[in-house]
Amino acid sequence: MNHPEPLLPLVDEILPFPHAEEVCVSEIVARDLLECGPEVPLHEAAARMSERGVSSILVVEDDVVLGIWTERDALAVDFDDPLTFTLAVRAAMSAPVRTVPGTMRLHEMAVRLREEHLRHYLVVDADGRRIGIVSQSDVVLNQGIEHYLKLRTVGSLVKGGLHVLPATAGAREAALLMREAGLDAVVVDHGADAATTVEGRYGIVTERDITRLVAQRTGDRALGALATRPLVVCAEHDSLYRVRARLAERHIRHIGVLAADGGLIDLISFKDILSGMELAYVHELQHALQARDLALKSSQRNLYLAGKVIESSLEGIMVTDAEARILSVNPAFTHMTGYTPEEVIGRSPSLLNSGRQSPAFYARMWEGLVAEGKWQGEVWNRRKSGEVYPQLLHITAIRDRDGRLTHYAALFTDISRLKETEARIRDLAYYDPLTGLPNRRLLEDRLQVEIGHAARLRCRLAVLFVDLDRFKRINDSLGHSVGDKLLVEIAARLRGSLREDDTVARMGGDEFLVILNNLAGPDEAAMTARRLVGALRRPVHIEGRELVVTTSLGVSIYPDDSQDADTLIKHADVAMYRAKDEGRNSFQLFEPAMNARSLEHLALETALHRALPRKELLLHFQPLVDAADGRLVAAEALLRWQHPDLDLVSPADFIPLAEETGLIVPIGEWVLRSACEHHRAWREAGGTPLRMMVNISARQFRDEGFLAMVGSVLAETAMPPACLTLELTESMLMDGTERTIARLEQLRALGVGLAIDDFGTGYSSLAYLKRFPIDELKIDRLFVRGIDRETRDGALVAAIISLGHSLGLRVVAEGVETPGQLAMLQHEGCDLAQGFHFSAPLPWPAFVAGYGPGA
Repeated sequence: MNHPEPLLPLVDEILPFPHAEEVCVSEIVARDLLECGPEVPLHEAAARMSERGVSSILVVEDDVVLGIWTERDALAVDFDDPLTFTLAVRAAMSAPVRTVPGTMRLHEMAVRLREEHLRHYLVVDADGRRIGIVSQSDVVLNQGIEHYLKLRTVGSLVKGGLHVLPATAGAREAALLMREAGLDAVVVDHGADAATTVEGRYGIVTERDITRLVAQRTGDRALGALATRPLVVCAEHDSLYRVRARLAERHIRHIGVLAADGGLIDLISFKDILSGMELAYVHELQHALQARDLALKSSQRNLYLAGKVIESSLEGIMVTDAEARILSVNPAFTHMTGYTPEEVIGRSPSLLNSGRQSPAFYARMWEGLVAEGKWQGEVWNRRKSGEVYPQLLHITAIRDRDGRLTHYAALFTDISRLKETEARIRDLAYYDPLTGLPNRRLLEDRLQVEIGHAARLRCRLAVLFVDLDRFKRINDSLGHSVGDKLLVEIAARLRGSLREDDTVARMGGDEFLVILNNLAGPDEAAMTARRLVGALRRPVHIEGRELVVTTSLGVSIYPDDSQDADTLIKHADVAMYRAKDEGRNSFQLFEPAMNARSLEHLALETALHRALPRKELLLHFQPLVDAADGRLVAAEALLRWQHPDLDLVSPADFIPLAEETGLIVPIGEWVLRSACEHHRAWREAGGTPLRMMVNISARQFRDEGFLAMVGSVLAETAMPPACLTLELTESMLMDGTERTIARLEQLRALGVGLAIDDFGTGYSSLAYLKRFPIDELKIDRLFVRGIDRETRDGALVAAIISLGHSLGLRVVAEGVETPGQLAMLQHEGCDLAQGFHFSAPLPWPAFVAGYGPGA
């Protein structure tokens, strides 16, 4: 701090003052050092700290200081993992240990504490030998400015934002809150019924308590049993001097603050007292300037004290003349802005302007300063390096005894970290950390707002529930890292497919929710839903893999389906599950009848569990013929369910249900065994050579016992392996190719044939296809249906046949229903054909009657 030159020679003439000579750190240091070796377990290090009542322990090996472990570090201990307590202190210590010389002045030590955001320093002598540890508490207790502490009240430090946890909360939750919010203590509320007084109701848990838990190797425990109670409190009108003395007398570091009405409003600590002194420093400076015409010794004494206080202030201080030319700055100003006193003295404070505030902002600031004599607010300033940062700025106009303006004193604090913390807390509260999308909490708030908006404008809005089909399979097979990257891409596609004023949020897992506002009718929502399904279906490339994930999407409309936010979300969820029931990769609008459909679904699932033991399942057989001459070559076994009340249940209704419930595994084994037993009956009756085709579900194929089951069935039914062909879908083969290929090779080793069913409907790579040990391709009926009418369908079927033959595979055309379709297939050289043109699926007796011996 630069002082007016004429005053400096008179400093030596002032009367003795308690801190006329600055105190050195070595005079206040705690010399009773606590040390341990690097391999000492954390719980033992914590126990030693607790026994000695100190806040840190040095980690020393061969007389070399390796690090320090403090009560603050105890907040990072995982109380859910008992092994954490036995970790060597080396693994959890902070290193290197910052040192200060014992000759450092106390005001320099205060600045160092604030600049480096540390609370413990190792004090060394001139030879580098350890003297002791100096802490933030030592600085507060020995600051030597009782004059200020007596003038200021606790209320000047009250900052709000009291952090209170219920007594039922756990220590782990308290440690997490203290670590993330930068706290060294939290208040514990035992409830209004727990005591008759406010202090009796509340307790406190500090870093020291957490350290004691580590020492005891105690896992997570309720704060009610851990908290110190009752909470020591003071009134907000009490002086800081009295409060500091009370803290020292009781050997505590925190005290609760009661408002005038007796309610608990804040918790302050030694750190708050240290940090809270700076505002008083400026007031003392103002007093010194206003009293310069008083008795010389008194003014010199006040000026000297003010200079020392400003020099040691942790806040930036700048003094200007009445024309706003900088006269002096303190060390904290230089630290924050990067400008030395020589670079700014005589210049205007406008050199710090960032340009973010308009001229009108500064005009209003000067108007308030002139009218009120002071101004306080947040501004954005620029450091010498060019970095823009936020400040909390206080400006005071200083006048002489005659009321003439003589100076301005500005005190400012860098609040960058505060802003970052506020933004981080806001993001954690309202946004999904993986995708950056709003989370459920923010979504629900926005939906309430949009409902009110739609009600005022008399328009519709839609809620879309988006769920990725079979996402768990990707996580299980490829890992959560790939799954997370896929979710990020899906979130980006959703954002890119919506209007700017629409909302998309992640509800958790693979579920997303979309709000479409200002809709004229449900058709607009349906169009958007259709667009989203298409956008999300496009392949995603992650870590060299091409992934295709389809989507099931449910839509509810306001006010048609409900006027309540929670109900709209619930209805959209119901509609989404209807989309899954309908085959996935689609969307459904909500209808009231869906509730009844859900009950039907549950009843069907219950009945399906009983179908196998009650022998309600049966097989029908559809012939596969040589496309050239119509000769019987094979039969496909098709599962049917003869329900006692519903008659024949469509496979489209119960096969997906069997997949979801896992019943497909025992049902699939029954299908394979039954098909092989029918084939044995065919052989024993002297039937012509016949291959049996059996469909295999994805869940069956992935089952660990599948290969052994196939081998067992072949042996037990005496089924020639060459007469059995297993049909697998294209999408199954693309699920984890290396593992899939290995399983296919194992099946090939058993001697059975392998076919790809519904070929052309998936997204498989030809490079993968040629690696699969496949015998047959079955062209999906969707392509066969239009080959005699649609040129593109005909060209596509021809290309598949050519592809299959080039790979040495037989090609089967499914769904052949007309002579024209058969003629086209014969022309392209298709090997086998199957469909209603030849025969519908038949019960076994009818199949034998039509194609068996003597037919």
